[in-house]
Amino acid sequence: MMLNKTLVLGIGNPILQDDGIGVHIVQQLKTEHLDFPQVEFLDGGTLSFSLIGKIEDATNLIVIDAAQLDDEPGSVRTFIGEEMDLFLGRQKNSSVHDVTLIDLMSIALLSDRLPSRRALIGVQPGTIDWGTEPTPAVKKAIPTICNLTTELIEKWCL
Repeated sequence: MMLNKTLVLGIGNPILQDDGIGVHIVQQLKTEHLDFPQVEFLDGGTLSFSLIGKIEDATNLIVIDAAQLDDEPGSVRTFIGEEMDLFLGRQKNSSVHDVTLIDLMSIALLSDRLPSRRALIGVQPGTIDWGTEPTPAVKKAIPTICNLTTELIEKWCL
């Protein structure tokens, strides 16, 4: 395990328009930030228990995902540390996936390996329907999301 290892985890389904924003962002960041050797950019897809090892091995965790923020499509909000934990805990279990992010975080907490620094960058989706591209409102937020992610990496790692 590397010291101060950061995992940037993009989650979502990239064939359901705005739901896939986390995956789109991670793919873009991966090509733009090859100069961050201590950072792993990972497409977490629709989540699975296989991600727990990656989460537990990270010192820093940044998750990018579509999130119900009760705001305009494309709105972005960052939840850091306990604020992230509280936000995830308040979410209704409306996921169609077998595993949710809160499940993975709970497992890491129970094994005393929850990353000490963690953040969720949530993006309000507009449309979750068949399609491989985010809607215009969410696509417009991509530079903001990339900048927020890069700022956290620089603050926590460099």
